[in-house]
Amino acid sequence: MDGVREDADGRAELMFALLADARLPTGGHTQSAGLEPALRAGTAAADVPRYIDARLRTVVRVEAATAVVARLAALSALTAHGAHGAHGGPVSAEKSNSAPGSCGSGAEFDFSADGSADGVADGPAGRTAEGLLVEVWAAWAARTPSAALRETAQRLGRGYLRLLRRLWADSPAVTALDAATAVVGGHPPRPVVLGATAACAGLSALQTARLVAYEDVQTVASATLKLEPLDPAVATGWVVDAQPAIDALARDVAGIRVARDLPACGAPLVEAWAQAHATRTERLFSA
Repeated sequence: MDGVREDADGRAELMFALLADARLPTGGHTQSAGLEPALRAGTAAADVPRYIDARLRTVVRVEAATAVVARLAALSALTAHGAHGAHGGPVSAEKSNSAPGSCGSGAEFDFSADGSADGVADGPAGRTAEGLLVEVWAAWAARTPSAALRETAQRLGRGYLRLLRRLWADSPAVTALDAATAVVGGHPPRPVVLGATAACAGLSALQTARLVAYEDVQTVASATLKLEPLDPAVATGWVVDAQPAIDALARDVAGIRVARDLPACGAPLVEAWAQAHATRTERLFSA
């Protein structure tokens, strides 16, 4: 059994590294995580670490929590069909002792049909993975008031969805996500697709949240090198310095289990900059 567990852990670590790789063909190279409009608005390059921290406490916290809950919904599809994750063994929705993240639980939002969102990971009676994915998708949208940010997340979601279908075309998680898309319409956003991808890849809730946070920090750091004259070692140092905040965020949101408990952390300036950037004709990054 120890050998099986080690194989599963190794497989999950490999999938985490793959999904965190900037060379992953999902379109991430077209993004600056809002840094380009922030610099245009007067943010100095020296203040980029503060910008990274602000995103981790707001936009990224919402997206990481969304991916965590979407992962649980996708796991319910896998367990219902006796499917196997990337590690080759039967997947299960593990329990977590972590508490939901702070910064506003957003409990006033309720997107379940019966007035409850309990039991995402525990095989809720009479509720489908499709319905759970619809809930978390709606909860994410309610907490992302900027149309530009929602559209960017949907564009990135298309890249992740292409990868998901390529690697796990026959997965029940993909079927559930397609069914949820048919209900909601449009394209699922990145955190929802990434949650389903994490379920198929065998990532834990903690790894899923850490992946979302790391990817955002790395996106900002990499974009800075294209927008400002800077020693690459300095930008790399920003990522290293952000590690405690990334881990703290991941621990905070890894225990969130239901859509209505997603944090509601506003970022008015980031949203305003994104809206302005969407209308510019001269820009290096699409968002």
